[in-house]
Amino acid sequence: MSLENISCQKSFGGWHKRYRHRSEVLGCDMVFAVYLPPQAEQGRKLPVLYWLSGLTCTDENFMQKAGAQRLAAELGLIIVAPDTSPRGADVPGDPDGAWDFGLGAGFYVNATQDPWARHYRMHDYVVQELPALVEAHFPASDKRGISGHSMGGHGALVCALRNPGRYRSVSAFSPINNPMDCPWGQKAFSRYLGEDRSKWREWDACALIAEAGEKLPLLVDQGDRDDFLANQLKPEALQQAAKAADHPLELRLQPGYDHSYFFIASFIDEHLQHHARALNG
Repeated sequence: MSLENISCQKSFGGWHKRYRHRSEVLGCDMVFAVYLPPQAEQGRKLPVLYWLSGLTCTDENFMQKAGAQRLAAELGLIIVAPDTSPRGADVPGDPDGAWDFGLGAGFYVNATQDPWARHYRMHDYVVQELPALVEAHFPASDKRGISGHSMGGHGALVCALRNPGRYRSVSAFSPINNPMDCPWGQKAFSRYLGEDRSKWREWDACALIAEAGEKLPLLVDQGDRDDFLANQLKPEALQQAAKAADHPLELRLQPGYDHSYFFIASFIDEHLQHHARALNG
């Protein structure tokens, strides 16, 4: 599969690059970003951290706002940031024109309902197609970590819990922990997956954690001044589910922080170190 390089900037001795490619899984062209640390030019394969962004975002938000490149360069971590949904003239968006569904809001599930099922298979794209592409075209090993924010935090937790052995580390900022029980998740799941709520459990971290095939330690940071905390994010649900399943979870409620990238930038170094310990160990 060919890649078209659409931008390239040097950063902390490495390179931030954006690529366009044709996704067979999503049935459209997709753009992703990759940060290649200086060690990528030394002829050895490096571990990869996949970052999943939140509602309305693209590959650009994290790479431009989180400030992750400096420490990634020191740690020898490749960072890959995909888009948050399929894109293109043939890809349906929200019929009501809202921002919390459709374009920019793929929720990292595999849709089963028309007209979404043809394109909205972000789970398979993130877990299978994109890593295969990255590992074929870059000095990337199969040592993978995954992280994300909000909708992307949900995606990171679900990708790790659904695919034992696929990732060596996982973390999240302000994840939508219990999408079956919040307005964002209920809207997305009812359209992408249909009205049978039993099917929703396959994409809800709080449900998946009870039957997880491996107990990969979870690191979750949440700001206590997040406007979406009580209604949409529900970290207490994840805490209760992890406790019931005896699943290792470090849930840190950070005083004074909100839902923004100012929050992410404040703690991204600790997340990168969390992943590096597992990926380089």
